[in-house]
Amino acid sequence: MNQENQEKQNGNRLYNVIWRWHFYAALFITPLLITLTLSGIGYLFYTDVEKKAYHDLFFGKSEITEQLTIDEGIEKTVEQYKGYSVSKVILLDDPFNTRLTMTNENGDQKYVFLDDSYEIVGSQSAKYTFSNMMRETHSSLFIGGTIVNYLVELAACWAIFMLLTGIYMTFKGKALRKIPNPTKRQKSKKLHALAGTIITIPMIIVIFTGLPWSAFMGDLIYSAAQKYSSIGIPTLKQQPPTSDRSEIPWATRKNEAPTSSKSHAHHGDMSPNSSMLSDSRINVEQLIHKVEQSRISKPYSILYPATEDGVYTVSKGSNTGITGLDVSPYEEMTAYFDQYSGNMISKVSYQDYGILAKWFTWGIPLHEGHLFGWPNKLMNLLVCLAFLFVIFWGMKTWLSRKKEGKFSAPPKTSSKLSIGFIIFMVVLGVAMPLFGLSLIAVIIMEGIISLIKKVKNGS
Repeated sequence: MNQENQEKQNGNRLYNVIWRWHFYAALFITPLLITLTLSGIGYLFYTDVEKKAYHDLFFGKSEITEQLTIDEGIEKTVEQYKGYSVSKVILLDDPFNTRLTMTNENGDQKYVFLDDSYEIVGSQSAKYTFSNMMRETHSSLFIGGTIVNYLVELAACWAIFMLLTGIYMTFKGKALRKIPNPTKRQKSKKLHALAGTIITIPMIIVIFTGLPWSAFMGDLIYSAAQKYSSIGIPTLKQQPPTSDRSEIPWATRKNEAPTSSKSHAHHGDMSPNSSMLSDSRINVEQLIHKVEQSRISKPYSILYPATEDGVYTVSKGSNTGITGLDVSPYEEMTAYFDQYSGNMISKVSYQDYGILAKWFTWGIPLHEGHLFGWPNKLMNLLVCLAFLFVIFWGMKTWLSRKKEGKFSAPPKTSSKLSIGFIIFMVVLGVAMPLFGLSLIAVIIMEGIISLIKKVKNGS
């Protein structure tokens, strides 16, 4: 009987420990989770919003009807927007207009749209497009910087901790059992537990498929994908372009691109974002012809060579963040064309990826909500709304038991942690390294606080 009581006491102690950690984690990261979830919902529908908001830019026509070649249109654009040079050309399926990415010396970007006559339709600031604002808010709270990026990733990691500990408390505490004449607090607790249980698996999938974009774990994943080409991405011995490559697929984004043959090179100074043609470089129209000969269909983006021995990079991606540019993961590819001869040097396709790269090539569009059309959007929307509901009802449950003038945190029964809880935290810390580092920081802080208390009590 004593043994049974001891086991029950140990179980209650573990429950209270998990409850306290769950409570404090929720308290600190709830504002971040609400921000990330709302911005994630906004990003789910960025293509729908942008097609409406920027309809004239995407599909409109210029009042000038003179037919130009694409290179004449680019040259005219450079003349009109002084201080900017073209670094990227995006060719979309009809009825979308062609989009140019222009960059100035300060790194500011502008999108300029050309109609089917390659006349200028209009422009917009890249920073303040709906998709970019939602993405920047979702990934870095629209502030940016390493610390903020790590903070966002930490919130995602601790959200997984909360979901898993919530499952434990739901079944260990029997929150779903039927209670005759339940109080409002018991009803709130049951609803919070039920909703949290239902969304745990889909929410963890949504979070983990977004981690390849994260600052800390994302870099670890990408480094592993490059180091172990059998499970990641094929290694190409190339010279890396220095211009922005945000529309290139995730699996090849940081690959070094091959260099063009220098036998035709015009030795002169060429800025990284320059769209000015050297005497020997082929123009965009000629490149498009070479791309068509290589059986690469629209939509795709063309990244300009960054140096005199750089290459034209032509890519199709499943997670571009550009309205009208995303393709199926099976169609992902990155091809490199010699800037002087126009010949294709090499090509990396989805079929060349390792299992890790293939997984995330599917996972990222699943996270963004466009892997399988509107059902994907609807599924992600329901998960996000349910997650907000769980957060709201958790806060409501706490407030319903909170005594006036008191914090009403879960009771602290013992400073000792069970082996099971320690193993659980170590596993999560290994699976999510930034989460593990945050745990070490918490332990150090707890140790310092405990030491200060002992010193005060001793004095």
